[in-house]
Amino acid sequence: MNYGRAFSYVMEDPKWLQKIGIAALILIVPILGQIVVLGWVLEVTRHVINGEPDVLPDWSNFGDFLAKGFQAFVVAIVYALPVILLQGCFQGLNAALVSMSANGGDQAQTFQSIANVLGIVGICVSCVVFIYDLAIGVILPAALGNFAATGQIAGGFRFNEILGLVRSAPGPYIIVLLLSFVTSLISILGLIACIIGVLVTAAYSATVNAHLWGQAYKMAKSLQAGMPPAAPVETAAPSM
Repeated sequence: MNYGRAFSYVMEDPKWLQKIGIAALILIVPILGQIVVLGWVLEVTRHVINGEPDVLPDWSNFGDFLAKGFQAFVVAIVYALPVILLQGCFQGLNAALVSMSANGGDQAQTFQSIANVLGIVGICVSCVVFIYDLAIGVILPAALGNFAATGQIAGGFRFNEILGLVRSAPGPYIIVLLLSFVTSLISILGLIACIIGVLVTAAYSATVNAHLWGQAYKMAKSLQAGMPPAAPVETAAPSM
């Protein structure tokens, strides 16, 4: 894999500032903006997987980006659902017991003891969530890559195929996870330029991640087929 390429290909597009700027403006819209930008960057993933020039797509297919982004968002939510439910149940139970402890009269001490036990359980839950998040950080890029390759939401839920991709190329997918922390730091650096800076760096970071998803998918598929990985595209085509 050419990890550096994921960080540099964007600047080779003559209109990259305009395209990243539009993505940043769309990100201002809560949730919906993130969904649209996700659909947009998944087009980059598809380009990489299919061996097409890895330039940034233009914004002429806004409706298509919205549809694909929503489907990818559903995929991500489903993978995160166990953690969402676990944390929600624990927080709800904890809040209920704390409330009963405050208003329980003679039983207040009993409730407080239960709350103390829940504090310990909470630490265990946090550890489980952390481990699960790491696992999803490896698996979800494979799922999104499979979705981008097939163009169907079902591709994101073909668990045997997705786990097969990760098993075939665990190193690349782990590196993708580690580099996602780097792109998160890049997004945080945008705070220096206030809100607009954060949105611009967040849009750029999304394009980096999308390129990495495509590279990891191609690597895994090549290894599954017993072929040497295809060389990454080094030159960008004219802007779309």
